[in-house]
Amino acid sequence: MQEILATITALGHDGRGVARIEGKTTFVSGALVDEQVSLRIRKRHRHFDEAEVVEVITPSPHRVEPKCRHFGACGGCSLQHMDAEAQIHAKQQVLADNFARIGKVEPKRWLEPLTDAPWGYRRKGRLSVRYVAKKERVLVGFREESNPRFVADISHCEVVHPALGPKIGVLADLIGSLEAARDIPQVEFAAGDDTMALVFRHMNPLSERDCAALVAFGQQHGFAIYLQPGGVSSVHPLWPADHRLAFRIAAGEGVQDVELEFRPLDFVQVNAGMNTKMMARALELLDPQPTDRVLDLFCGLGNFTLPIARRVAEVVGVEGEHGLVERAAENARRNGLANASFHVANLFEDQRGTAWARQPWDKLLLDPPRAGADKVLEYLPHKATKRIVYVSCHPASLARDAGILVEKHGFRLAAAGVMDMFPHTAHVESIALFER
Repeated sequence: MQEILATITALGHDGRGVARIEGKTTFVSGALVDEQVSLRIRKRHRHFDEAEVVEVITPSPHRVEPKCRHFGACGGCSLQHMDAEAQIHAKQQVLADNFARIGKVEPKRWLEPLTDAPWGYRRKGRLSVRYVAKKERVLVGFREESNPRFVADISHCEVVHPALGPKIGVLADLIGSLEAARDIPQVEFAAGDDTMALVFRHMNPLSERDCAALVAFGQQHGFAIYLQPGGVSSVHPLWPADHRLAFRIAAGEGVQDVELEFRPLDFVQVNAGMNTKMMARALELLDPQPTDRVLDLFCGLGNFTLPIARRVAEVVGVEGEHGLVERAAENARRNGLANASFHVANLFEDQRGTAWARQPWDKLLLDPPRAGADKVLEYLPHKATKRIVYVSCHPASLARDAGILVEKHGFRLAAAGVMDMFPHTAHVESIALFER
């Protein structure tokens, strides 16, 4: 296929370079801004094309050698070829562009970006599993960069928790040795502060031999082994029977820590080190006072709710998933926090008739999924609320909601910044403070 010379003029939202070739936008895997490259078109579309780098002719000063030998084949990372400082700058620029273009707002001040250890940070995730007849073996890993239908052939992962990252190949060998090798589509992993759990999804019942092999693997490598024969509710421990996952959050100087127990498939922040730093920043921005009443929406397990409870008169967490709310309440009791309570509610539906939505709250914390919180902002916050901290995993929805808070509710965007929750990816996690 023909090779084409092109200059990369921008970085796309997914971390690919962007070039214009004969007037058509082309997304180029493995290319950085201001580089001249030789590329090959991989796939054509009506309004854009996709390409891959054949040769970098003029490299960017921010180009570095990727640490992982699977980079470029595995789709788990997209920016290992860019230095860390340039990565975080690019993410801050994405956030700024979204504020300007979508929300029509600008922060009064930019917060210093939050960063942490860039390797071995991923304590939770899902590994795809596939038996490949042509290779006569099982592959375990993330999806291929060039074709997400296929599983990347990897032996280790530099960003997965060090208890598991160097052992991806060993895990693949284990599954390949099972009678049910073709019946296991995925393995999910979750690490607490002390242990790592592996959840094996299996489409048919496992034999005694396979169960014994999984237990032996767990004992040899220090993994707790869970089985998932059906939906999320079917997950149960195989070994040990009484396994416990938990992590601690430092609530701040002079304030007692909190500990959160969770189940392997529960949502927790992927990056433990960044979660600790994010918590410190969220508390700094929220500025909780002993007399404050705080509402925490999309609260999950109580990741923010419980540290806030250490500092305020009352905090209420609201979450849509029943199981998470139950465990949040259990975590509050376990930590001796009688001033924290929780409610189940679908926050993408109108909840203005509920008791918690009608009450005046001094401060509000939002940590919504990618869709954002625009449905909630139709009826919250009330006039009594003077400060909002918004934690976001999607800059476009944050920018949209920032515009709502400024235009409809009379807030000003006092501060905003990015947090590198997923180093070496184009994912932009951010936090913003709104005041009035």
